[in-house]
Amino acid sequence: MKKIVVLISGHGSNLQAILDATSQGKITNSQVVAVFSNKADAYGLERARLAGVDAISVQQSDFADRDAFDAALADQIDAYAPDLIILAGYMRILSSAFVQRFLGRMINIHPSLLPKYPGLNTHQRALDAGDSEHGTSVHFVTEELDGGPVILQAKVPIFDNDDASDIQDRVQEQEHRIFPLVADWFVKERLRFQDNHAWLDSTRLPSHGYASDDE
Repeated sequence: MKKIVVLISGHGSNLQAILDATSQGKITNSQVVAVFSNKADAYGLERARLAGVDAISVQQSDFADRDAFDAALADQIDAYAPDLIILAGYMRILSSAFVQRFLGRMINIHPSLLPKYPGLNTHQRALDAGDSEHGTSVHFVTEELDGGPVILQAKVPIFDNDDASDIQDRVQEQEHRIFPLVADWFVKERLRFQDNHAWLDSTRLPSHGYASDDE
């Protein structure tokens, strides 16, 4: 049984998609063994408890600095011996030491078609730019913020009367579909990180990730 640890900061809708996918066998032979949050009141922790999963809050205020916080968090994560670490709305920039410790087995989902719009407020930025489409990207986590190799993207249209919340709803629907799929690829050992690239079935993925709709 593969072990998955999920990091969150908020509501946890992508966490719920991962929990549902593991319970339904859509992420093969896997279980979420722990959910960590840097916010004690994150609703995602309640989602974890309801699913019978360890829910742990680790607060930066309890540590001298970011590096000490990340080191303690990494130690607690390692105690679960995870095969895969999923960042599902974890709103902290990770230290270099943390990233290097888990490099190659940590994935994130970002609400834009990377490399466009790293960082925050991506839906409004797409609107302000007059884009006709937007989307979401699952990528390996590296030291570059939202800059790790893309594994899979999903696109959504932007309509004339949309506001940022309309786009967010559309994007999240796609996130809940593709994030469990990528997790399943990883635990099946179809997906790997090598030479700063994402590889699927021994093929190096292009810069925008896997491009077929067949999966």
